[in-house]
Amino acid sequence: MAVGMSSPRPARTTAPRAAAEEPAGSAAGPDGLGAGTGPEATGIDPDVTGIDPDVTGIDPDDLPDGLVVADASGHVVCFNAAAARITATPRADAIGRPLDAVLPLEDLKGKRWWTLTDPYGGLATRNGQPERNLLLPGGREVLVSARYVREHPTGPVRRVVVCLRGTEARRRTERSHAELIATVAHELRSPLTSVKGFTATLLAKWERFTDDQKRLMLETVDADAGRVTRLIAELLDISRIDSGRLELRRQPVDVSAAVARHIQALITGGQAAERFLVHTRGPLPDLWADPDKVDQVLGNLLENAVRHGEGTVTIEIAPAPAPGACDEMGTAVTVSDEGPGIPEESMSRVFTRFWRGSKRGGTGLGLYIVKGIVEAHGGTITVDRGPGGGAEFRFILPVSMPAYLV
Repeated sequence: MAVGMSSPRPARTTAPRAAAEEPAGSAAGPDGLGAGTGPEATGIDPDVTGIDPDVTGIDPDDLPDGLVVADASGHVVCFNAAAARITATPRADAIGRPLDAVLPLEDLKGKRWWTLTDPYGGLATRNGQPERNLLLPGGREVLVSARYVREHPTGPVRRVVVCLRGTEARRRTERSHAELIATVAHELRSPLTSVKGFTATLLAKWERFTDDQKRLMLETVDADAGRVTRLIAELLDISRIDSGRLELRRQPVDVSAAVARHIQALITGGQAAERFLVHTRGPLPDLWADPDKVDQVLGNLLENAVRHGEGTVTIEIAPAPAPGACDEMGTAVTVSDEGPGIPEESMSRVFTRFWRGSKRGGTGLGLYIVKGIVEAHGGTITVDRGPGGGAEFRFILPVSMPAYLV
């Protein structure tokens, strides 16, 4: 019987031979995973595990997650290659041994998991355990879920099927979230400190300042409040993009007029008019898109070209084959500059979170949002080296349909 679990009901099938009793032709290889193939080499008995590679076409060793199967007597009859890798236990040391000895799992409070779950002696109505984070010896974390296979809903357990999964992907997600929180906290601290400082000063010493001084302070507060508003909007966009809930309100969009508006805003902000060159080629197809989202994409790409690039910023607007459709046309917009460009090794990371082309400010979230918006429209966006040596961003939006027809 398995230590720490109630006595299983009598086995209905014969458990496979332990590794030590396997024929000589099934000796384990250097990695302890078995040198041959078939039930003798892998410890997989189709009559016991219910897994027959010859019938299903699936070899347990092909599974990306760890698979451990115990028979009705509580002994391990299947232990695939991923399980051996995750647990650092050779297959030969697992086959034929009690399940809780092969997987001495504990919860985060140090309690023995098999003692708590008791699959063989617990409630007959249970059919498994949901995925949870457990610990192997040495404190290694692993995601574990279990399925109790019964012949009928309240019958005895024939098999316990355990799925093991490493925590690397979850840790990467947690690190990404932690980095997002740290970035947000850093970006919010500076403008909020400024807002707090100026408002407190104005309230305490209003009479001491001239009208010009008051106006300057209030303009600074307004600008910093705008920074906070934009950051919050970026965070909301990221949340909607990641969850697939980015809403689009499609309307007719004049891309040329939108580009002209953004260039005029940059010129008003102090940029030289000679720095921008716009080429519009051929009659453009009617474009139905979300005008606010298109403005967000254009504003981000043009601001990046001005802030991180050099020389002339060239914007080309032209018809182009719509992504994924050989007989439809879309609208392509290319924004290029004459700066140092993006290193070849960094181009694959340009549209990821927190990528920064330089140390001149920014949250590193803009291009991630741009890519999400373009793809939500069914379009594509690419980055390359421009004719002038700088960065060249090109996105294509399909013609699409009006919102009331979608």
